[in-house]
Amino acid sequence: MLYFSKFRIISVILISLFFILIASSNLFKFENNLLNKKINLGLDLQGGSYLLLEIDNNPVIEQKIQNLSITIRNYFKDKNIRIKNLKILGQKLSFSVDENFKQTILDTFNDEESELNPYYPRFKSHQLDISEENDIFIVNYSTQGIVKLKTSSQDQALEIVRRRIDEIGTNEPNILKRGNDRILVELPGLDDPMRIKSLLGKTANLTFRFVTNNDQDSFGAEKLSYEDESEEDALVSKRIILSGDNLLDAQPRMDSETNETVVTFTLDRVGAKRFGKATSTGIGKQLAIVLDGKIISAPVIRDTIASGSGQISGGFTFQSATDLALLLRSGALPAPLNIIEERTVGPDLGQDSINAGMIALAIGFVLVIIFIFVKYKIFGLITNITLILNLFLLIGILTIFEATLTLPGIAGIILTVGMAVDANVLIFERIKEELKNEKNNLIAFDSGYTNSRTAILDANITTLLAAIILFFMGSGPIKGFSLTLGIGIFTTLFSVYFIARLLTVLYVYRNKEKEGLI
Repeated sequence: MLYFSKFRIISVILISLFFILIASSNLFKFENNLLNKKINLGLDLQGGSYLLLEIDNNPVIEQKIQNLSITIRNYFKDKNIRIKNLKILGQKLSFSVDENFKQTILDTFNDEESELNPYYPRFKSHQLDISEENDIFIVNYSTQGIVKLKTSSQDQALEIVRRRIDEIGTNEPNILKRGNDRILVELPGLDDPMRIKSLLGKTANLTFRFVTNNDQDSFGAEKLSYEDESEEDALVSKRIILSGDNLLDAQPRMDSETNETVVTFTLDRVGAKRFGKATSTGIGKQLAIVLDGKIISAPVIRDTIASGSGQISGGFTFQSATDLALLLRSGALPAPLNIIEERTVGPDLGQDSINAGMIALAIGFVLVIIFIFVKYKIFGLITNITLILNLFLLIGILTIFEATLTLPGIAGIILTVGMAVDANVLIFERIKEELKNEKNNLIAFDSGYTNSRTAILDANITTLLAAIILFFMGSGPIKGFSLTLGIGIFTTLFSVYFIARLLTVLYVYRNKEKEGLI
């Protein structure tokens, strides 16, 4: 029936006032936490940096193969099987065993319950593949093993990228996965993109390794250069004494004795024990402090260091020492990140986009208001009031969730205005048809609202389904458009069937005897 109880009237008024108040928090500042919320502007409106990072997983695979060589040697040693000629060939591992142990090796690697070679029931595949060539076993990661490794590497890199960006204090960063080896970083309002690029481009893989003169070291050796190129390249053992994983904290400090900026670090209990043991057995040797494949310094060990703390020196400025400490605190990336796409949007361009979007919204809104008022007179005025309240509802909901508004999001709001008008037009045209057969204005208006409901719901539900699909299947700007469109559908239905209908009821009851009401 064309009737609103006092409870429904009060509820509609209170809900409308609440969202008007919430939406106004974007223009005014309130002390209340609920009211002190704002819609965040996206990269295309606020300006900032867009970076697409690609993970180079080759070093990860090589490091895993290196760790695997130790695991295999120790595993079969416990079973009294001697591994011979164990070598690392890039991303493959080769070794040999006595003839009578060959089948045991194959059974161990191919067993679905193998502790050494995990089996993935979902993919019907092991982590590692093993083959035999000329009495030499070749071990490498399987296709599914590579996929799992890349996924794990991406998850770890995503978390570390987020930590580094959070420490800098960038507002509302957007950090997302792309495929299984890429990460998208959007940084609205970023003033210094070069610094963030420098921080994200560094792996921050810190290791402590002994300098050796023997290139036939059992763990292998590699020639590394000094970061400041102050000395000639040094031959460094691949055996890692200590890694950045054992760091508890790192801070920039000023060394009072040398008057230079250094980075002090504190180790966890395991790291302190390993560091103490290494320095006690390696007195007289050079301990290379290696960061991302470059030697920062290589001091000679004079005494045992059992305190679990130390410092890194290397001619740092205070800014570079601060950045290094930040990198070490946030943890090392599992693999290097390469910037394969970069876009920077200036705040002026963002402001131009806002102005263009607002002008488009204003023009569209004014044209709709004029048309609907000319077409339906007083009911056109009711529709226009409803449209304005609908916008407050939509902006209020976006404000509560502190959503990020993009230029496509503004397009979604403009489309919502059109759909809200469409629903009212359907209702009023249906009412006109009802008045041709029904002289009672109250019954005709009630029938008009009731009989047009199916068409309006069908149109809005199909649009909502499209918006949901766009949200889950799309990315970036597409999500912004689908979000505002989806929320706009709900606010449109509420405003049409509660706000507009309430105002219509109030007018029709006062003019129920009037001819040609619409």
